[in-house]
Amino acid sequence: MDFTSQELVRLRVATSVDPLWEIALSLHLLQNRTAPLTFGPWRREVSAALRRTGLLPAAHDLMRLCPDGAYFPDFLTPGRGDLDIEAGLDRLLATPRRRLLAELTRLHTHTRGPVPPGVRLLADGCPQTLRRLGDSLRAYYRVAVEPYLPAMRAHAASDRAQRAEAALTHGAEGMLTGYDDLPGWEYRHGRLRAPYPVDRELLLRGRALTLVPAFFCVRAPLALVNESLPPVLVHPLAPTPGWLERRRGTPTGPVAQLIGPSRAELLRMLDRPMTTTDLAVALRLAPSTASRHASVLRDAGLLLSHREGVRVLHRRTRLGEALLDGALTVGSRWEKVSTPPGSRHAAIRGNRSAGSVNQRAPQVE
Repeated sequence: MDFTSQELVRLRVATSVDPLWEIALSLHLLQNRTAPLTFGPWRREVSAALRRTGLLPAAHDLMRLCPDGAYFPDFLTPGRGDLDIEAGLDRLLATPRRRLLAELTRLHTHTRGPVPPGVRLLADGCPQTLRRLGDSLRAYYRVAVEPYLPAMRAHAASDRAQRAEAALTHGAEGMLTGYDDLPGWEYRHGRLRAPYPVDRELLLRGRALTLVPAFFCVRAPLALVNESLPPVLVHPLAPTPGWLERRRGTPTGPVAQLIGPSRAELLRMLDRPMTTTDLAVALRLAPSTASRHASVLRDAGLLLSHREGVRVLHRRTRLGEALLDGALTVGSRWEKVSTPPGSRHAAIRGNRSAGSVNQRAPQVE
């Protein structure tokens, strides 16, 4: 993908994960066995929840509509990280009939299977069938995506903070160079290369590219097939194995009883440095509330704050790590777990940081 100076200026990063992209990518993960250490526990948990709630047949229908392969319809992913689930579904259900027909015809050309009656009705724009699709996507989202949003938003907020710092320090080209931390990605001399399994080129034609972080994306990026649609490049957030187990250890444990569930969740999110704004977005708190929680935790020696450029980043101290790990209890001697010398004096208070792609890449581990 080549960038002109105009296209570099218009480059943007989505504010967070996109619900409909995450639905599509999570459906792919349920159909394959990629990243078993990272997503195996999630697969087992979600599969059990789908069976328990009677949603497994609906999920299988969605998988047929969104197969784990070289192509799935663009109309299923209308967002660019700028929509909540209801706004995304509204946009999806407003897809013109001509486009539905074209994309679903292409899907079944790729799968080479018989077209189910429900898909024929969908391709015809049947209002009742579209409503059923919306209901199925909404129900699946509530089971497979929504329960994991705090972890997903925390990873996205951290990634966005990293990209923002690179852009502020080195400009848009510096931000693109920062994507070299993803395996197989490289930006050099105005060209971004990503690990598609075959050679492809995304032509921007002066349009703004939106980079969309995706929690359930594994290594290979994705782009829309239809060249007339606003261009997006969906890239992996690469959560580490054990993310689900760490997530399950939150608000109900002894730490939450000691410092409160919101502060326990905030502290747990600091696996990597984050700004107050990042934390507020991830926890769905007002920035002032997130700032107050961070101040209390900093005064207790559980996190440190330091300035990098125009941003103030928070990170856990060893004392905070010990508290989360259960090494400390209410009766523990806190002096046994030391923080870096002078850390209390380093605290900063009052932070208020504000060719063409004609197939999607298969997901590979």
